[in-house]
Amino acid sequence: MTSNGATRTKTDRIRPPLKWAGGKFAIVERIRAALPPGRTLYEPFVGSAVVSLNVEFDQYRLSDVNADLVQFYKCLQSGGDAFIERCRAWFVDGNEPDRYYELRERFNQSSEAAERASLLLYLNRHGYNGLYRVNSKGRFNVPHGRYRKPLFPQPAMLAFRERAKRAQISCMPFDEAMDCAERADVVYCDPPYVPLSATADFVSYTEGGFGPADQRRLAEKARELRSRGVVVVISNHDTPEARSLYEGARIVGFEVRRSISRNGNNRGMAPELLAVFDV
Repeated sequence: MTSNGATRTKTDRIRPPLKWAGGKFAIVERIRAALPPGRTLYEPFVGSAVVSLNVEFDQYRLSDVNADLVQFYKCLQSGGDAFIERCRAWFVDGNEPDRYYELRERFNQSSEAAERASLLLYLNRHGYNGLYRVNSKGRFNVPHGRYRKPLFPQPAMLAFRERAKRAQISCMPFDEAMDCAERADVVYCDPPYVPLSATADFVSYTEGGFGPADQRRLAEKARELRSRGVVVVISNHDTPEARSLYEGARIVGFEVRRSISRNGNNRGMAPELLAVFDV
């Protein structure tokens, strides 16, 4: 079995190519410490893929219900230098609102996989806070971000492409992905979080959202996998609701700095947990 890479230092963490709400770059060492050695790492809420980029397993199974996100990773995996250069072509000097909204509309109108994938990277790097959000019609609607000159993330793209040589990338619901895990595999889940307050909920990641019933279904699936000899680790806010959901798991609580807030001066600390379903 392959080590989970616990010797990697804080200074050589690999950054992901995409920004992502709730991205785990800042706490990847905590997550690494919670993941046991294993054969295959499953990430059924792959998001920025920063965890898979920073832990060592023989194989990776990366999946998500966000079809645009999955398509970007597939194009990066198989498109070679040509796809990276296609992405680079959208990155020009400056970050003008008119160009952003023109390309946002082009993304919403496009049905060509590689074009949508390359535009997703542009929108992710030029849009507000790197958010991915769609409206009730499934149209990407994140407003322009006020970044003077967003950097093109070529080193991160190359790092992902190298890691993806050992990865299978799929668009599927989390429970279907988790059902594929076998004894000696490890599953890390980073679902949309339970809200810290009644007004803090954010479920516009996909058209269907991720509500309380989904949170319960994930916890039940984690218990099911534990009974089959599969370790599952789940990230979430540290709230009484979350601790109740994960009853029976080993809870690791800590605080993290918020990465998403309308007011940049209001990004304080928030309680977070890792629920570890050991076998």
